[in-house]
Amino acid sequence: MRFGLLYLQQVPRPWAEDSEENVLHEALEQIELADRLGFDYVWASEHHFLDEYSHSSAPEVFLAAAAARTERIRLAHGIVSLPPAVNHPARVAERLATLDLISKGRVDFGSGQGSTQHELGAFNIDRTTKREQWREAIGVITRMLTEVPFTGHKGQWIDVPPRNVLPKPNQKPHPPLWVACSSPETVETAARNGVGALSFAFMTEDEAKERVAAYYDLIASDECVPVGKAVNANFAVALPFLCHEDEETAYERAMGGVNFYVNSFMHFYLQGEHRPGTTVLSEEFGKKAPLPKENQDRMDLVVRRGIGTPEKLREMIRAQEAAGVDQIIFQVQLGANKHEHILESLELFAREVMPEFVERREAQDLAKAERLAVPVKEALGRIETSTVDVSDYLIRTDMELFGPPQQAAPDATPTAAENGS
Repeated sequence: MRFGLLYLQQVPRPWAEDSEENVLHEALEQIELADRLGFDYVWASEHHFLDEYSHSSAPEVFLAAAAARTERIRLAHGIVSLPPAVNHPARVAERLATLDLISKGRVDFGSGQGSTQHELGAFNIDRTTKREQWREAIGVITRMLTEVPFTGHKGQWIDVPPRNVLPKPNQKPHPPLWVACSSPETVETAARNGVGALSFAFMTEDEAKERVAAYYDLIASDECVPVGKAVNANFAVALPFLCHEDEETAYERAMGGVNFYVNSFMHFYLQGEHRPGTTVLSEEFGKKAPLPKENQDRMDLVVRRGIGTPEKLREMIRAQEAAGVDQIIFQVQLGANKHEHILESLELFAREVMPEFVERREAQDLAKAERLAVPVKEALGRIETSTVDVSDYLIRTDMELFGPPQQAAPDATPTAAENGS
């Protein structure tokens, strides 16, 4: 079992001039502490245009700042939005490799398709094709991270000629791959592509157990054909978090932020009407029809699992561990929850809860590696590769800056390089 922290950079109104700045610097201070305490991962989301809910539009910059302040904690994108209209594959590959070099090999690459109309609509992304766009982009990016030179690709959404994409990452063949999962179907997609499953769904423990079992069954099956050059067999779940010796105090400190998170999630993803830069989320929450009692009770049960005393959290994590979950990602910076309460919570959890799970980690890792050794080897053997010779590919330099304007000569692209490998 690993433990991570997830940052959305929530900035609820009312806003002051320094609200966003404070949220960023408090998050970095929390990550510095988490690094010293032995937490394993920090995850940074990418979102655009989601007032109050997430101001995390440049996670690569945030993670670079975290890299400079830490020594061992892994720096994970959770997630990079891969439709090419949002992030060109070459720019993703370049940023990933640079961060991996700066951090000396501590990067994990979580990716996704995007989901809210605020984001998809702004970038003119067709919701019906976003999964195919993700699939094409992730294949191109992993090639860019590993090929010298990248031999080019001409597909439905991406057209890039041969280039040597630089730099190359510290980790070989590339940083571990993950994908965002919000349903059983996307968990299965993760397994079939040989990547880690980042489950951001509100799941019960029984549902988590079912999805983990389905994930590992597919990893071990002949349906697993890695989208990258390696298999990252891991299943992570995300939960709101706060730890305190007194359970009522934990709820009192955490639930304001948790309620803001849940309500703003529903506003942007499910049932909200939003005026950019104008809508005040807290004023909108009371206008929504309440969830049916059964659904509300289920939601309350799920979101409260990571909030409470050390003993309660130990029991919850044991259940997740028994279900086969590999990592729990704690959402700590939610709503207006206080920075000092988050720091206290991290220290208490690291002191009272984490040691039990760290103690048996090595034996579990060895058993897992032995169990998956043959399936992973077989999955890697299913990767289809083709060699494209671009040795005679030339880029003709445009001398416009040094003489009379001339019509730029096109790249001399060999026919074999147009489709890539």
